[in-house]
Amino acid sequence: MDKDLPDVASNETPQVQAPLEWVGMSRIDVPLNVSERGCHGPLHAVVDAQVNLPVATVKGIHMSRIYRMLDEASRHEIILPNHLQSLLEQMVESHRDCYTDSAKVRLDFKLLARRPALKSPGLAGWKAYPVRIEATLVRGIFALQGSITVEYSSTCPCSAALARQLVAQGFRADFPHGEPLEYEQVAAWLEDKATLATPHSQRSEAKVSVDIPVSAQSFSLMPLIEQVENALTTPVQTAVKRADEQAFALLNGQNLMYVEDAARRIQNALSGHFNNVRTHVRHLESLHPHDAVASAV
Repeated sequence: MDKDLPDVASNETPQVQAPLEWVGMSRIDVPLNVSERGCHGPLHAVVDAQVNLPVATVKGIHMSRIYRMLDEASRHEIILPNHLQSLLEQMVESHRDCYTDSAKVRLDFKLLARRPALKSPGLAGWKAYPVRIEATLVRGIFALQGSITVEYSSTCPCSAALARQLVAQGFRADFPHGEPLEYEQVAAWLEDKATLATPHSQRSEAKVSVDIPVSAQSFSLMPLIEQVENALTTPVQTAVKRADEQAFALLNGQNLMYVEDAARRIQNALSGHFNNVRTHVRHLESLHPHDAVASAV
């Protein structure tokens, strides 16, 4: 039936003739299953899929072909790196009549993992990690990249030092030099006034991308997420009771960090474990209306 319907893309030439680097579709909704420790599917993924159009006289590509191929790929029990390579090869092959020799897909989704509380036995909650997988096939060369985003808390070292100075001044004002001090008297003062001044902290985010070996049997995104969280030590929490909130306050106090510190920690932790590591961190300042950022490669 389709052969009796007009096909403008195949039978006409463009009025303005020029090659195009990429043509295709964006924000296609598909369900996916991935093999990641502690994460269960299916996941809702949003996909961009495109091919190149290198010949100036070709009017358009076959988007419906790409959509059907992507739909078929989403039916795999578990999507693996080699499945993406096969998809890209099919996209190129299906567009030989357009002289296409390159293709790419980008998958955005969230890994949902259950995280235990810091102290309370049996207490846990769900945390979502935004993830991006980008696969390209450029003139026969396949490449794969994974990106993750981790949220954490950061406490400013300068603010902490200024707060400690004010607490010390308050202590000296309440206990003049030379007066005898009782242990319990000092402890009571600390419980009441140790927060005379407090350092500022804020929710922060680290975006990290790495190259995934083309021969990899899985994307290994959760190990990457966990190494980043371990390097930062203060990932945001899910379910908490007072004991967990106190433990989180202790972690923040013991891990003061500027945005520069966070970027360096991540790069140092991942060096030698992943290829082509790129880190971008952002501290959503509570002191300023602007953010502090740092990048490392």
